[in-house]
Amino acid sequence: MQTRRVLSEEMNKLRRELTLMAARVEEDLGKALAVLRSGSDELVKEVKDSGKVVDAMQLKIEDMALVLIATQQPVARELRELITIFKITSSLERIGDYGIHLAKTAAKLASRPAFRSMERIERMAETGQEMLKATVSAYLNQDADAARTAAALDNSIDDEHKAITEEILSLMKKKSELVKPAARLLKLSGHMERMGDHITNICEGIIYMIEGHHEELNL
Repeated sequence: MQTRRVLSEEMNKLRRELTLMAARVEEDLGKALAVLRSGSDELVKEVKDSGKVVDAMQLKIEDMALVLIATQQPVARELRELITIFKITSSLERIGDYGIHLAKTAAKLASRPAFRSMERIERMAETGQEMLKATVSAYLNQDADAARTAAALDNSIDDEHKAITEEILSLMKKKSELVKPAARLLKLSGHMERMGDHITNICEGIIYMIEGHHEELNL
């Protein structure tokens, strides 16, 4: 009984740390969006520096999870959650990287002629923020259906990415002088698309954690 009580307390600590990591990533994505909207590069360094904090948080959480697996003999539900936590932290770290890419690229493109596709990039990032917030809520509330609902938002990100790809490729053919910034924008769109995939991966992990089976949501 003592072992189960200790495990429960440590799991709660782990969840709090994971929530803090997700909040940090979401905040950084918000700052990157601010760079995109304003064209100012003042927040770029903050986002880049925060990426190092996110990396450290990932290592701390994974170390905590490893200690619990090694010392507390978790089984069934707790073991699935601990396994899932590694998937979540890895995806959060990658999402944080995409936030850095967004901030850096938005600052570089600020001095270029306005691209209509930037509005689509903004919508992709906003949807990513919404997905991440809903996914963290699904995790904390142990709600598999909420995780499925959050993952479904990725469809709009995929649609925007497809539209941007068509727009940019057409622009490259018509205006050769814009090839370089257009290629940078196309790469950024790819990052936003993969960001949505990583959040969807977290949702899959949550479903596995709660229901004990693997469900493919990246269709």
